[in-house]
Amino acid sequence: MGGVTVSPHPVHHVGPLVTARLVLRRVRSGDVAAVTRLWTDPLVRQHLGGPVIESVVRIRQRRIVGAPGFHAVVRAEDGVLVGLVTVEDGARNGETEVSYLFLPEHWGQGYAREAVDAVVARVLEGVPSVVALTQEANHPSRRLLEAVGFEHAESFVEWDARQVLYRRRV
Repeated sequence: MGGVTVSPHPVHHVGPLVTARLVLRRVRSGDVAAVTRLWTDPLVRQHLGGPVIESVVRIRQRRIVGAPGFHAVVRAEDGVLVGLVTVEDGARNGETEVSYLFLPEHWGQGYAREAVDAVVARVLEGVPSVVALTQEANHPSRRLLEAVGFEHAESFVEWDARQVLYRRRV
C-alpha cells in the first residue's frame, strides 16, 4: 500500500460489507490508533519494508478517515478492528489492486480470508480482474490469495525482494 489517496470508483460507494463474522466499512476517527499499529508494527510490516516512518504515518492518519477504497475490518460481535483491506483502482498497469494488513493477534482465525474474499467479490462486480502483490517469502499471504481464487501471474524483483503478482478474474 503506497499512499492513502485512492481514485473513487463506483464499487467503493456501495456501503458496508457484512460477512458471517465481520463488518467492512470506511475508516472512522476511532479506528486511527489501530490502523496506525498496522503501519508501524514490525510483524505486520515484515514483508512490506518495515514500519512506516513517523512523518508518513502522520500524513496517512490525516487522510485515511472516510477515504474511499479503505475498508476497516471490524469484528461484528464486539466492534474490534482486526485489519484493513485496501482497493486501489489502476494501481498496477491499470488494474485494480487489493492489499491487506491484519493485526498479529488476529492472525490465523480466517478474518483476512473472509474479508479479502468479500472485498474482491464486490470489486469484481465492476472490473474484469483484480491483482494482489506479495513477497515470495510471505507464504501465509500467498496461501490466502490462492484460497480466495487468485492465480499466480508473474514473479519479479521489486524493492530489493522477490515479489509475486496474483490475479483473480471474474
